[in-house]
Amino acid sequence: MTPPLFVVASLGTGDTVELTGAEAHHAGTVKRLAVGEPAWLADGRGGLAEARVAEVARDRVRFTVLLRRELVRPQPRFTVVQALPKGERAELAVELLTELGADEIVPWAAGRSVAVWRGEKAARGVQKWRRTALEAAKQSRRGWLPEVAELAGSAAIADRVAAADCALVLDSEGQPLASITPPATGEVLVVVGPEGGLAPDELAAFAERGARTVRLGPEVMRTSTAGAAALAALSVAAGRWA
Repeated sequence: MTPPLFVVASLGTGDTVELTGAEAHHAGTVKRLAVGEPAWLADGRGGLAEARVAEVARDRVRFTVLLRRELVRPQPRFTVVQALPKGERAELAVELLTELGADEIVPWAAGRSVAVWRGEKAARGVQKWRRTALEAAKQSRRGWLPEVAELAGSAAIADRVAAADCALVLDSEGQPLASITPPATGEVLVVVGPEGGLAPDELAAFAERGARTVRLGPEVMRTSTAGAAALAALSVAAGRWA
């Protein structure tokens, strides 16, 4: 079994690293790690350490560092604009996008989104997505944690499309995604619409800012899984999985 991964604020430079707070509770109480057991520690910014448990206390877990390494940030950078799914499918989308390598996830209040976030609900929703991304990153042993942006409207997404090095909008009428060669560096932005599809004005606005519409295949996928499928295909095409 692969050792569990825990996130620390800093890996430091000494022979030991100490976990406190929620991560210490997870390691000592939830995972029930014992002295001598292996684990991975990550700072979320590419720093990774192989370690062993040296001490388990009520409010902390101390590790002995065996090996440190710095992971190069994968290229190109993958940003996924995810229209708000309804119910538990939102967490499923964030989990899958994190496991499949998204570097940034942008929650999008699309015109046809069934789910609506306003006021405090938007703040709670973003925090929930961030917690979900953190847990998924730990489960998939990621050295780089994905960013989860604030909720964005369609005008802000159009600006993101214009700024990207390669912007792709998933649409059943687009060209095959397999025909796209993503750039080796820079930002590849993927826009995933809601279950009801993108509104014509949204498609037009994104196209005006340089986006290309692409389809995954003959089947129509749910919004909660389409982004992950696109990332998998793009990871192969860009060589991130080589």
